[in-house]
Amino acid sequence: MGLALQHSHRWDLSPREAASLQTRLRPLVLAEDALPDEIRTVAGVDVGFEDHGHITRAAVAVLDFPSLRPSDQAIVRRPTRFPYVPGLLSFRELPALLEALERLNLLPELILVDGHGYAHPRRFGIACHLGVLTGIPTIGVGKTRLVGTHGELAEDRGSWIPLIDGDETIGAVVRTRRGVQPVYVSVGHRLSLPTAVDWVLRCAPRYRLPETTRQAHRLASD
Repeated sequence: MGLALQHSHRWDLSPREAASLQTRLRPLVLAEDALPDEIRTVAGVDVGFEDHGHITRAAVAVLDFPSLRPSDQAIVRRPTRFPYVPGLLSFRELPALLEALERLNLLPELILVDGHGYAHPRRFGIACHLGVLTGIPTIGVGKTRLVGTHGELAEDRGSWIPLIDGDETIGAVVRTRRGVQPVYVSVGHRLSLPTAVDWVLRCAPRYRLPETTRQAHRLASD
């Protein structure tokens, strides 16, 4: 099944142009549940770099759900065209990730992105960007906080509290395993924040990071 983009744009942009594009695309993010009736495949995407950053290595790992057993994967290497700029990582990583998605035998019904979605200074992190372009429901799962503040989080697995920026809830701080650091979950596209948290917990039955992220990271950095 080929990848049919819902939206497209140029990638040869300056950092200022890229930030402006994020602001223009942000209204296209759907922060409401618009998932398929049944999710049978979930995917993780991750990006690594080779040759001192000159080569982008993008990986997609597709898992059956609920077994979380690997069912498909793709790895793409291509020259890195965009500099490392915090807040603009999607312009550095997405061209290769889109190409990797095109190589799959079957597109996943939900993608968990190793990075942020709405929890972003311009509310348009890489998970939002990927979701808007592809139309596939996406969730941002960040290992570290990019923006926002939060209160004290309970230690129990499944505990979560809002991540706040100004007077707006931009994500959730989620404990996926008791006694370990939380992850930062935010809407990417086509789901609500509570649903995003629920799916991250479903995909992280044993470890801090979702199994989708773990498998994609293995491919991207192997």
